[in-house]
Amino acid sequence: MMQITVEVSEELGQQLQQFPDRLQEIVERGLQELLSEQSGNFLDEKEIIALLASQPTPEQILAILPSPEFQTRVSNLLAQSKTGTLSAKGEAELERYLTIEHLVRMAKAHALLNN
Repeated sequence: MMQITVEVSEELGQQLQQFPDRLQEIVERGLQELLSEQSGNFLDEKEIIALLASQPTPEQILAILPSPEFQTRVSNLLAQSKTGTLSAKGEAELERYLTIEHLVRMAKAHALLNN
């Protein structure tokens, strides 16, 4: 075990105090996300589905990050939905994306419990 001292803002320190027994997990999850971003490990809709269907390791699941294009598309569809300008085709597409997001969240929660 290694001990590291880190200075954080007052606000962040207060937030972290809510989870004293999970600090290592918080750091690990943040580090995994940063490493995924650096490696360009962004996935589109088809890649996410293929990965989930391939019986991935918990590490592979936790590293899933939607591509910037995927995120932009979902944001655009959500904006159209809020303004009432979303077509039936767009509504079906948004529903599919939200289902994928839900599946990824469930897979990540399961991976964290079993990691």
